[in-house]
Formats: sequence, C-alpha cells, structure tokens
Amino acid sequence: MNIDLKALVPEWIRSLTAYPPGKPIEELEREYGIFDSIKLASNENPLGPSPKAVAAISAALVNLHRYPDGNCFYLKRALAKKLGVSPDALIFGNGSNEIIELAVRTFLQRGDEAVMADQAFVIYRLVTQSVGAASKLVPLRHFTHDLGAIADAITPATRMVFLANPNNPTGTVFFRREWEEFLAAVPPHVIVVMDEAYFEFVEDPEYPDSLAAHTHNRLLITLRTFSKIYGLAGLRIGFGVADPVLVEVMNRVRAPFNVSSLAQAAALAALDDDDHVVRTRRCNREGMAYLRSELARLRVEYVPSWANFVLVNVGNGVKVYESLLREGVIVRPLGVYGFPEHVRVSIGTAVENERFVAALERVLHRGGGSATAF
Repeated sequence: MNIDLKALVPEWIRSLTAYPPGKPIEELEREYGIFDSIKLASNENPLGPSPKAVAAISAALVNLHRYPDGNCFYLKRALAKKLGVSPDALIFGNGSNEIIELAVRTFLQRGDEAVMADQAFVIYRLVTQSVGAASKLVPLRHFTHDLGAIADAITPATRMVFLANPNNPTGTVFFRREWEEFLAAVPPHVIVVMDEAYFEFVEDPEYPDSLAAHTHNRLLITLRTFSKIYGLAGLRIGFGVADPVLVEVMNRVRAPFNVSSLAQAAALAALDDDDHVVRTRRCNREGMAYLRSELARLRVEYVPSWANFVLVNVGNGVKVYESLLREGVIVRPLGVYGFPEHVRVSIGTAVENERFVAALERVLHRGGGSATAF
C-alpha cells in the first residue's frame, strides 16, 4: 500500500524533525563493547530519586489497579501551600514538557507567532510548528537570552514568548533587572512562558522570582519540574503556575489521567524531602566547582553555568562524544542546537566527574577533539 502523506498530513507536520532520543545505556555498552559506563548526558540527579519518594512509590503499588486522580488533588493542595499560590493556579503534566504542549495547543493556531531564543530547548519550536504556528528565533547574546531583542521581535501576530531561565543547553541565566524591563515591554496580548526546570540550582540573589510577577495581571505561565532536583525524571511529572483562567482553559485539552498515581505519590513525598534537595545542591555546587577548575587546567573553554550541567567547547562535538563513549562516558553532542563544537556535560557524583575529566584528557591528548584555549 502506497500511503500519500501529502494528502494525509499537513505540511507543517511533514516538515517536522522528530526530537532525537538517546540510546539506553545497555545498548550503548553492547554496541561499543564497554561496561560500567556513566551517563552525563541528560541533566539527571546523580544522587538518584528522593528516598521519601521511593518509599511512597512502594506504598502506592497496591493500588495500581485504580486510575490515578485526574485532578492531582493532594499534590495540588500541598504544592499550592509550599508555593503560596491558589490550587486553581496549578496544572500538572507528564513532565513540564506536556505543559508546553498544552499551552501551545490551547493558545496558538495557524498563522500565529511564538518568539523564542534560537538556541533554547528545541521542544519549543517543535510543538509550535506542530499546530501550524511560526517560530520566530532570536539569537543568543553571549550564550544568554537577549531579552531586549526578544521584546523587539514581538509583533501583532505574536501570541506567545518562550523563555528558559536557566537556559538549556547553555546553562546561562538572565537577571532580575532584565526580567522586569522585559515584562514592562511585553504587550498585554502576549503569553510569556517561563521555563524554570533548573531554577532550584541557581544560587544568585539577582535571579528573578517569576512567581512574584503573577500578581500583576500578566499573561504568564511558569513551568517547573520534579525531574531534576527531586530526581523523578523517570516518572515524568511537572507543573505550571498561571492565572486560574488560563489553567481552566488548558485543562480542557489535557488528557483526564495524564499524571500517573505513582508520579503523584512520589512528587507529594519529595516535596517534604528537604534533606535530599540540600544534598543535591551541595553535590552540584561542588561538582561544578571541580569541573570548572579541571577544564581551566586543561585549557578547555566552557560556558559558565547556573544549572546542573556545563556546555564545553571541545572543537568537534560529535568526534569527542564518540571518543568518550569508548571510554565509557556518555555526554550529549549539540549539533542539533547549533553548537557543533560543543558537548553538554551533566554534573555527576565526585567519582563520575573525575572519570569524565580523566577520559576527556585522554581523548584530547590523542587528538579526539581540539581544546579551545582561553
């Protein structure tokens, strides 16, 4: 049977490129003939999930024959109290990624524009294109969102702006003054989506609190996740904070049981696990300091990061990625983001960080890439 995709599929879907998935560690080990590899490619929590979350999952297993609570009632109530917002201002998703999709499906249509940084989370443009809207890309400035240029790029056709703070894949942030100036420049008809998946790792007094801006009648959606600092990436649970009017209409397109019962139980328990958050921040802080010091010693250029990963200029990203694979170290090449010379390296445990540095030094010494001097 010859399927005529042109007749079946809209042009804006046919021209999409699927998000490139990574291979399982087991498959990479088999393919490259290695074992005991370490994964520093996906910005995961190297300490694992919150122990309280693991205990809650075990307790919830006996109820797997029941459908999950479609309203996330108990989690919503606990999170609203923690954040100081109304429960009606919260929406939960299969990772914060689903909230991005819900916002786009709800508020964008063919002919609309969404403005975003060129080298930000690639899902923004993929989801925007999937509804027939146009992505207006603004170049980064010094690897950072150029909020002035993003504001200038807004037109009457613009319905949404995506921001990531910290930005993935660069790890950079913009600060409070820039954020406030940007908000003052945004027309009232534009929805600002602020992606804060990594905000818990930022320890800077000038980092803006986007939740504070929700009190000023702005069209603003803040995205956060349990995947990173709480270590629940495998359960896929994130949330959005917005005006209850926006939340109510997004809930109209949300699937009834989009967040599993195990994810809800784990997230609820993780909210009460301050010790795990403190340990994770300490691990990240110490690991970041170590990598900065070692990369400087190797005279390898990197982008200062406020997240739990670092963007490293190795000269040839794909070549170094493949060479590191043979050393049992998995990082992320970033050609898809327009950084062909870079790899993104997640902060691991002390042992994992040391293995990465030793492997990188060997690869560069053999000519597997080219260090960029400061």
